[in-house]
Amino acid sequence: MSQTEGVHGGRRKDAVRNHERVLAAARELFTEQGLGVTVPQVAERAGVGKATVYRSYPAKQDLIVAVAREQFQQLAARTEAALQGEDAYAQLCLYVPDLFAALAADRVLGDALFDGRILPATMILAQVGELLERAAEDGPIRPGATEADVRVMLCGPVRQLIVLGEQDPAVWQRYAEMVLNAFRV
Repeated sequence: MSQTEGVHGGRRKDAVRNHERVLAAARELFTEQGLGVTVPQVAERAGVGKATVYRSYPAKQDLIVAVAREQFQQLAARTEAALQGEDAYAQLCLYVPDLFAALAADRVLGDALFDGRILPATMILAQVGELLERAAEDGPIRPGATEADVRVMLCGPVRQLIVLGEQDPAVWQRYAEMVLNAFRV
């Protein structure tokens, strides 16, 4: 059987297999070491050449988004639901601890959100900024709080908890409360 006879969804079986190996290797490495992992490291772990990785993921951020796609979708849905709630302050007070719980459970998502330049993370941070601004209308939020405050006050603790290798959900929840308190008057 030639390589072209094993076509699945327009791709050769070996190409599909390599794609799956690249994603698995990326998830493992990102989980173990964070987003500082390089494409050559992913290729080596997957047992493929760099070109194989770049064929599917032209930029490292594309690979990160592919690995974190499901988590980003869930987080985006939760963020959108919070924005649609009637009491933005109450939604913010529920959302931030939920966010920290999700980030405590998933290093890839935490690193990607902290990075803030990856498109889904940028959109989510903008939405959280909007939620914070709306919350000021419903509760005791500092005047003038913006998305920039979200990036500084929320991403700072997230990054430090990741750097410290903190995995205890109770510690993450403690910092979620501190973040909320920083936003309050």
